[in-house]
Amino acid sequence: MSPPVPLTSPVRARCASCLRPQGACICAWVTPVAHEVDVLILQHPMEADNPKGSARLLHLCLPHSRLLTGEVFTDHELFGAPSASAEAKGKVRQSLLLYPDMPQDRALGIAAPPVLPAEASQEPASLRLLVLDGTWRKSRKMLYLNPALQHLPRLSLQGLPPSRYRIRKARQPDQLSTLEATCAALMQLEGDAEKFQPLLTAFDNFVAQQLAYRQEKA
Repeated sequence: MSPPVPLTSPVRARCASCLRPQGACICAWVTPVAHEVDVLILQHPMEADNPKGSARLLHLCLPHSRLLTGEVFTDHELFGAPSASAEAKGKVRQSLLLYPDMPQDRALGIAAPPVLPAEASQEPASLRLLVLDGTWRKSRKMLYLNPALQHLPRLSLQGLPPSRYRIRKARQPDQLSTLEATCAALMQLEGDAEKFQPLLTAFDNFVAQQLAYRQEKA
């Protein structure tokens, strides 16, 4: 008698860098960009294996960035691990959160954020930008579950261009992907839009790759 056929499919090999299946590797689009602002990406667990997510590509393109996955984070995870560049300069970085100040959040018990000191925005190398990677609902939950984030000054982006994120639906044209929003924030904080154009080009290539996969399956 022949042995029974296993019901489970074999595990697909994953790329050690981008953590995606090797057939969907995005490492070809990774374009390291020199940046002064330290970046900490806080990723909701539901985004970790989402093939349309942009956080991993963002992290791989930003040498002075970290990516943590979870819903609740310790103060040490949020503030206790400065980047190598910050240590070399001997500076304590001012943390700020990339998130709009939404008065309706007060009903959920989310505190009003303090104002970012004017002098801090004049020194990009003294800043650490914290970014929430998740849907609006999940990002709001992460903010609610982490009071330390509520007490950070916030960076709210204004006058944004339409999103290039053609693989996910958005309620508004200016609702950007995590990569696009972070890129816009870095442009604003560092005062150099040209520097981050290669990152947006990498994102366009990533989106085109995902659209091609979708057409193949259609």
